[in-house]
Amino acid sequence: MRTGNRKVKLIIGAGIVLFAVIQFYSRSEVNEYTGKKQHISLTSEQEIAIGLQSAPQMTQQYGGLYPEQKYQQFVDEVGEKLVRNSIAKQTPYQFEFHLLKDAQTINAFALPGGQIFITYALFSRLENKDQLAGVLGHDSGHVVGRHSAERMSKQNLTQDILSGVAVGIDPSTAQGAAALANIINMSYIETLGDKIKSIVYAWHGGQEGGNALAKVLSGNETPSGKLVDTIARKVSDYPSNANFGNKFKNLYVEDIYVGYRFFETFQRDAVLFPFGFGLSYTSFKTNNSFLSRIAKKLLTHQFLQLLLD
Repeated sequence: MRTGNRKVKLIIGAGIVLFAVIQFYSRSEVNEYTGKKQHISLTSEQEIAIGLQSAPQMTQQYGGLYPEQKYQQFVDEVGEKLVRNSIAKQTPYQFEFHLLKDAQTINAFALPGGQIFITYALFSRLENKDQLAGVLGHDSGHVVGRHSAERMSKQNLTQDILSGVAVGIDPSTAQGAAALANIINMSYIETLGDKIKSIVYAWHGGQEGGNALAKVLSGNETPSGKLVDTIARKVSDYPSNANFGNKFKNLYVEDIYVGYRFFETFQRDAVLFPFGFGLSYTSFKTNNSFLSRIAKKLLTHQFLQLLLD
């Protein structure tokens, strides 16, 4: 009987995955402004609505709008001129440009539908209108290219595929939990012994995630992120493993002992990477006088060696 149920689940799961893939590829269209073929499920009206709805939250996240109106007017002037003299004018999007108060975070980004943001931290480092136009033009290009809508469609496809996998393999088992949440199942690290010297674990990278990861791997930027979760040696070490994933109800029996609190109190040996873990590149100083003495000795040694030869 169990085998029969398992087969039914696998068929249903496979059907969900197949439907998701067919639905994704059936929503294919050519962007009339870029000429690029894209898989997008949102209309331009929906993109505009999402952008307008999300704009207040994003503004609040960066400390609000910059208070001095003359700088905001300057951003508006450059942004509006950019739209008037580019292909962006032909689109249905309502472009609005916002100067954010954040003086620490160097950033600029776009929401779907034409909401463009730049932090004061970045704005204050720009030297002229051309540089500002370059920043605003870059993010306006994301709107015209419908990159956010395209990414959302890909995320929906991934989520639907994971749902199908969950149905097919039954996530109430430990194996199912491991397959769906291998972000916390890193037991393979210990099996490789000393072959792995360091790990860069990247997720939720956003639209600039690829560039950020490339900079970290090349050494141009320091990987300063720290773990916001505790990663155990194996899935069965997590306190929720025995009680979470039931198809009818989930039991939260850990009380206050969730995450790092459980491991700190009961199972310190089960931790592979603790909460807050993270390595980075180091910095060092050189003593010029010491190096000069070493260099002189080396040069003297080489000179004497030449004489002896």
